[in-house]
Amino acid sequence: MPSVDTTGQSLSASRDTRRTADAAILLGIATAIALLHGLTDNRYGFHRDELQFLSDARHLDWGFVAYPPFTPFVERIGLALFGLWMPGLRLFSVLAQAAATVVAGLMARELGGARLAQITTALAVAFSPLPLFEGTEFQYTSFDYLWWALIAYFTIRLLKSEDPRWWLAIGAGIGVGLETKYAIAFYIAGILAGVVLTPTRKSFKSGWFWAGVALALLIFLPNLLWLARHDFISYHFLQHIHKRDVGEGRAEGFLRQQFWLCANLAAAPLWLAGLWGYARDRRFRMLAWMAVVPVALFWMGKGRGYYTAGVYPMLVAMGAVMAERWLCSLPRWGRRTIEGVYWAAFVFVSAYMCAVILPLAASGPLEKFALQRNGDLREEFGWNELVRTVAQIRDSLPAQQQAHLGITTANYGEYGAIEILGSAYGLPEPIGTTNSEWLRGYPTPTPTTLIVLGLSEEQANSIFSGCRLAGHNSNSEGVRNEESQFHPDIFVCGPPRIPWAEVWKEHRDFG
Repeated sequence: MPSVDTTGQSLSASRDTRRTADAAILLGIATAIALLHGLTDNRYGFHRDELQFLSDARHLDWGFVAYPPFTPFVERIGLALFGLWMPGLRLFSVLAQAAATVVAGLMARELGGARLAQITTALAVAFSPLPLFEGTEFQYTSFDYLWWALIAYFTIRLLKSEDPRWWLAIGAGIGVGLETKYAIAFYIAGILAGVVLTPTRKSFKSGWFWAGVALALLIFLPNLLWLARHDFISYHFLQHIHKRDVGEGRAEGFLRQQFWLCANLAAAPLWLAGLWGYARDRRFRMLAWMAVVPVALFWMGKGRGYYTAGVYPMLVAMGAVMAERWLCSLPRWGRRTIEGVYWAAFVFVSAYMCAVILPLAASGPLEKFALQRNGDLREEFGWNELVRTVAQIRDSLPAQQQAHLGITTANYGEYGAIEILGSAYGLPEPIGTTNSEWLRGYPTPTPTTLIVLGLSEEQANSIFSGCRLAGHNSNSEGVRNEESQFHPDIFVCGPPRIPWAEVWKEHRDFG
């Protein structure tokens, strides 16, 4: 009777059990970070950027002036499921960050990392400043970060398995990324550089590579056609925003933010080691180019520091694998000492970042600490008060003026607040000229009485006739933000001094 070799079967079963347990730990970390966001995401109000996405979600199209259509489409689903319940609307962003955490851990596993490397990678990504922030709001950057991580994971699988069918997954990731945020074009440049400058160039001979290219273009095609129909207005928008950012100093500190904002500061040794590890590894060298090229292009082009955050999960993954192997070569006391120092630093940095970024408290020292250091949190205050004040001004007007009333706004936060939150007060649709608001035009018949937001007295009088101060824009918390500092006055005015059609020609605003 032939003998049965059970050794191989036992090893395989043991390996499968470990992999299942490791995956469960990664899911546990992702669930914990999702719960952290779920418990804190209802502290304040909507951010001004969220109000723009919600407004665009009510006017779905294959493109918008400021961004591609993916994020407004997701928020349209959120509105259908949750109404204006903020934790529900932010759920998709939370899930995106949780998914990025798992994907990062899986990258470490595919690179040969055991449990320590996978856990270290997942935690480093989960508690990096940008992903922490992205879980507090819904922004296109929330999903863009996930697509960059997924594309890196698919690339690792491609290079490890040498199975060219992974180009389809990479192409799908690129296509969805292009429908989310145009900045992924810089990542695509890194991917192409990695293909050309490494042995991966043999992919040019593969039909699967070109199928991936075709799939990416097919997914992007609806937005590309929208851009062509609108004279590539988004390109002009991006030019304007870049010029504004450079002029206001928002592009300064780019290299510092790679350490402080894009990744957890305590994990800097890991991602630096990871970059070196990819560069010296012939099989995975393509990923070094995928990281270096977009960072270099954004740095030379004076982009904002957080634009490159998506490259760091793959760098941390490789660095964690290298660190794990190095630790295994040390004596027990050396390993314990280094691990203790690292995790102490990691906990300290992560706790500080959570206190700055997350709305952990609705009052008291923690709230004060966060609001002093986090300008984005300050932009979540005052929108309900603004809408309520506008409704009170409307109610104070004679019935004849109320019957022919319009509300003009000077930025997308005001526009979104009036459109989204104003429905509870029966306010009319706002009139705005910022980004996609301009494409929607002005109402017909045109209003004869206007409540004017976001302008100074001089600006209001230069555009409209018969203006008078009618109220003030503030918030009950006394938080100093853009609205309370720079747009405090609300006016009631008559019609524009020139025809509405002329106003529309003169005001196509980007913001």
